Amino acid sequence: MKKALIVDDNGNSLMLEKDLMEVAGFEVSEAENAADGMAIARREKPDIIIMDVRLPDMRGTEAARILRLDKQTRDIPIVFVTASVMAGGLEEIKNITNIGFIGKPINTRTFAKEVSRFIKDDDKRETGNLNC
Repeated sequence: MKKALIVDDNGNSLMLEKDLMEVAGFEVSEAENAADGMAIARREKPDIIIMDVRLPDMRGTEAARILRLDKQTRDIPIVFVTASVMAGGLEEIKNITNIGFIGKPINTRTFAKEVSRFIKDDDKRETGNLNC
């Protein structure tokens, strides 16, 4: 079973994303801030991290940069799910490797499939591609 970690401080978004991923067959862990999310990522090594950009303790992009420096988490794909779809938001994430972006509001019918496309087989994993 594939594992997903969802990091979002909005309880409604977190619950919705978790439900959609569980229905798609994922085992889901959750965190409401970046520090907890990074700790869970290191401990559980999920197949994918779904992260909001705006978190209470630090920006999701900063958490992603920290995760990229850790050999245990550097290859885990990260999908940012955020309402910040303006050019500045894209600029903030474009230099982080192995990430993707899904804008809010999410499409509940296609969300799990959109997230799943960022999961690569280990021998096919891409680096440095922003899939917007």
